[in-house]
Amino acid sequence: MRGWWQDLTDLVLPAECGGCGGPRTALCPECRAALTGAVPSRVRPEPEPPGLPVVHAAARYENEVRAMLLAHKERGALILAGPLGAALAVAVRAGAERAGAVRTAPAGTEAGAGAGAGAGTGAARGGRAPEDGVLPCGGAGGFGGPLALVPVPSTRRAVRARGHDPARRIALAAAGELRRTGTPARVLAVLRQRRTVADQSGLDSRQRLDNLAGALEVAPGGMRLLAEGGRVVLVDDLMTTGASLAEAARAVGAALRQRNHPYGRTAAEEAWEAGGRGRAGTRVPLTGVGRPEPVRELGGRDVEGDTIGAAVVASSPASFENKPELTEELRRCR
Repeated sequence: MRGWWQDLTDLVLPAECGGCGGPRTALCPECRAALTGAVPSRVRPEPEPPGLPVVHAAARYENEVRAMLLAHKERGALILAGPLGAALAVAVRAGAERAGAVRTAPAGTEAGAGAGAGAGTGAARGGRAPEDGVLPCGGAGGFGGPLALVPVPSTRRAVRARGHDPARRIALAAAGELRRTGTPARVLAVLRQRRTVADQSGLDSRQRLDNLAGALEVAPGGMRLLAEGGRVVLVDDLMTTGASLAEAARAVGAALRQRNHPYGRTAAEEAWEAGGRGRAGTRVPLTGVGRPEPVRELGGRDVEGDTIGAAVVASSPASFENKPELTEELRRCR
């Protein structure tokens, strides 16, 4: 673990750019543009795991962006949390706007005047604009509360080794950026590991799904926090196969269903909550990849309408729906 004096030195006199390694800057203009200069896009891994919510990413996981994420996660370059959080905020907002969860009020309006001042719903009454800079939209789930950013948790072993939880730190920076720019948001770190999982490196997409099946749960008290907020956005620094986000969506979806149907669950749901095995220890029959058919509906797209989405800083280049040439054309039109 890095000493506190080294972290302080990096904050005051950054040794090198987190992307290209240039001297005396935490992040050079070129690397910052690589991180936040593109139009955020919906991303889909191939194969797409069942239960994966709609995911938006800010950048492609390559070159300078890859170096930045690794520097923050593995080498403790905490000064990069701010820029990475700003990129994540762009992806979060893109997904929320696409789902109709928020519409940021224009600057200078009565709604925009109080933007970022708090995390309340600010619902308009008597024709007045809301005071928190967000105009509540209708639709399934009744969006209008602050966005609830739910970070995908790292294992305890990884947090001890790194000295911090990268996804949670970036989520906090993203929530601050969203509030600063007029979109109420808060971080709800309600997910926790319910069992030990193997190291994901070296596993293919199906092996990762099996490794993570039933591994997460909403901590006690988390259900109440989820119920108080608006749209849930699962957040992480990186998406590769989508297995972690799919499992997080399953756990949050199960909690939301339990809130709405507290008096019973199906046998398949109980088996899945127990880790995907039946009472006799036999594996629940799978359909698709890594999920029993009765429980596939617990994913983000089928729980409470579209109240669960996901956003990441970066994703593999092949997962992007927007082609590079189209992204450049959209940027010129902005």
